[in-house]
Amino acid sequence: MSTPPLASGPHGPGALRPLLHTVLDALQDGTRARGGPLPAGGPDKTAAHLRDAVGDLLPEHGDPDALRTLVTAVAAGSADPADPLCAAHLHCPPLAVATAADLAASALNPSLDSWDQAPAASALETLLTRTLARHAGLTDALVTTGGTESNHLALLLAREAHGAGLRLVHGANAHHSLPRAAWLLGLPDPVAVPAPAGTLDPAALDAALTHLPGPHLVAATAGTTDAGLIDPLPDIADVCAAHAARLHIDASYAGPLLFSPTHRARLDGLDAAHTVTLDLHKLGWQPIAAGLLAVRDPADLTPLHLDADYLNAPDDTAAGIPDLLGRSLRTSRRPDTLKIAATLKTLGRRGLATLVDQVLAHAQTLADLVTAEPRLDLYDRPTLSTVLLRPAHAPDTTVAELRRRLITDGRAVLGRAHLDGRLWLKATLLNPHTRPADLTLLLDRILERTEGPAPA
Repeated sequence: MSTPPLASGPHGPGALRPLLHTVLDALQDGTRARGGPLPAGGPDKTAAHLRDAVGDLLPEHGDPDALRTLVTAVAAGSADPADPLCAAHLHCPPLAVATAADLAASALNPSLDSWDQAPAASALETLLTRTLARHAGLTDALVTTGGTESNHLALLLAREAHGAGLRLVHGANAHHSLPRAAWLLGLPDPVAVPAPAGTLDPAALDAALTHLPGPHLVAATAGTTDAGLIDPLPDIADVCAAHAARLHIDASYAGPLLFSPTHRARLDGLDAAHTVTLDLHKLGWQPIAAGLLAVRDPADLTPLHLDADYLNAPDDTAAGIPDLLGRSLRTSRRPDTLKIAATLKTLGRRGLATLVDQVLAHAQTLADLVTAEPRLDLYDRPTLSTVLLRPAHAPDTTVAELRRRLITDGRAVLGRAHLDGRLWLKATLLNPHTRPADLTLLLDRILERTEGPAPA
């Protein structure tokens, strides 16, 4: 058997070209076989289909058709975020330009732990992180795997700046990664401040900071996971300033509103934060992963510095070779900035604003449709692109079973959220190509499964 070809080097493009045709054909075949937003039949049937298609995963002799077989099988068994009826999570359909750039990143395979492994990629990362940080009113940013890592880093930097006695104070609506990061970092037990309207209450925050010994790190949220709500950021910033508390804002969801002149004002107060989490594989149409942590004071990044002679020898650094180790908690890491940069450069601010405005408008359209349907209840008008709804007068057990029926049938993928003591179906609309007819079909499928017989 001849040596398999490589993806990079002078012969890489020639070796990749026929494989790309194979992958694209397999994606098409798998999508056609699935026929909807999710494979029908549930977990056991999906796993069985995959096992049957793949067979022996480590055979004695290689299978030249393995690439087509595997891609087809995985595509057929995937939840497709590009399907308008796949709307459960903050899991976006990636843009073609971003996906193509990600292929180039995989082929070139730079690793951003030393400059000599990633000369241009490290320069691009510097350019991109500072551009996005400035757009958020901050100074610099680190690339992360997403909101969870960014939130963890924010707490780590705050602990190093203020000591191990730092106490996290967050809204009851905050993402689970924040109190979990406090636990992982050995910080005192965090304090959850009430969020009676789904957003952090500034008066309750003020009372908590008044009575709790400091130092404090307050975590606010711009785009909650359950309902897409935005905390009153200017009021929270004022409370933090009055108590000399450090402020972190988790804008994993709502951060891309910065690109939209129509909606940017909803993020007023973001520039008052010491750190901000951004996540462009949510409302940014990037393949996973595409997270960032923006910082106001670059000196906060100093504790991340690490000496490893084989990567950042002092004499190399003194000679002008960039030191990349202090840019992440990870060592080997891929150039996730290439796909983000390709998207920003290709679409520009106006193109990105159009996408943001479209998905937020879709949410308003869906809310209108729900309001007009007496058999459905709407939780509230959407703030971002998340709409919460449920069959009118149905108990929570019926709502939960309805969601499972839709998923098992492969007919629609909806999330779930507990708010106001009730269980709601959650539609997170991130596909800019969604049309009103798609939204009507989604509601039809909800009503059909609500009123129809249970599957055999």
